[in-house]
Amino acid sequence: MDRTRCAVALDTADLDRAVILARALHPWFGIAKVGLELFGAVGPRAVQALRDEGFDVFVDLKLHDIPNTVGRAAGALGSLGARYVTMHAAGGSDMLRAGVEGLVNAPRPPGAGPPLALAISVLTSDREAAPEVLQRRARRAAAAGCGGVVCAASDLPTIVAAAPDLLRVVPGIRAPGAAADDQSRVATPVAAVATGADILVIGRPVTAAADPAEAAAALLSG
Repeated sequence: MDRTRCAVALDTADLDRAVILARALHPWFGIAKVGLELFGAVGPRAVQALRDEGFDVFVDLKLHDIPNTVGRAAGALGSLGARYVTMHAAGGSDMLRAGVEGLVNAPRPPGAGPPLALAISVLTSDREAAPEVLQRRARRAAAAGCGGVVCAASDLPTIVAAAPDLLRVVPGIRAPGAAADDQSRVATPVAAVATGADILVIGRPVTAAADPAEAAAALLSG
């Protein structure tokens, strides 16, 4: 599996631990995901530390507020050098458009690649994702200028039909037969890629393992 298509979810409040994990997993992951826990604990320092380790940084805060607030927040994240930034498609077209504009117009630090707004469709912890909701949110994201969408692997056929040009980012990745934890709609790496995933997001199956590097090698060897 191409490491540039794999994102490791560093869900910890300890920046030192996040960096240690990122270094150990660097051979398998080219993207480091900073979520609410890590960003809430150390803020922009997490983005800079992981960029310094050579990762594209995926800031997953699922922005969802009035358009002005989302636009300014996305701009602030873009100025940190975040490569990917999530915003919730449920927030509406105006909010998504403001987020995209804030992100792409933000000044970028040297060496940072162009940013991409990712629209959250329906969380993988939800047991169901109605096709009409997925279609509406995917089309809304594409029309607002988002570069990609975050969805479960099982949602991919609907997403691809509604907005085929969006980058498809898929969390809820598990090994065959592994516990789903609090995820409801999961898939193996092979199944997700076969269904159309562009980027896989993997967290606890690797980061919570006794040997994260060994777990990553086993999960992504196919």
